[in-house]
Amino acid sequence: MAILIYTTKPKILLKAIYEGINNNEIKTWKFDKEKDFTHTPEQWKNKAWLHPNISITGLQFGLIGEENIVMTKLIYGVYHGRFLEMLLTHFDDYFLRATITADKIDIDNFKMTSRFASICS
Repeated sequence: MAILIYTTKPKILLKAIYEGINNNEIKTWKFDKEKDFTHTPEQWKNKAWLHPNISITGLQFGLIGEENIVMTKLIYGVYHGRFLEMLLTHFDDYFLRATITADKIDIDNFKMTSRFASICS
């Protein structure tokens, strides 16, 4: 359940996202000392984080869940959808395409219910 951004300049895109948040151009996302992103509306604040990773194909964002809290489809759906919305609104000229995985992959880190895990295996 990761966001995969296909770009030839992943470091430039990531820097632009951090700058957009710091310059208050992006108001509904913040990043922490580990440089992970969280959604700031009170309903979603600190329910999950998106961890950036530079890859061969571009920029990836793995989902990190709250410690000892089971990830829900609603939380990962909101985080993925709203983050992609922000990227399309502010940075669409920085990348060629974006993909969201439906399965948990190696860059994700969260707990799943057994029912949720069986759907993803």
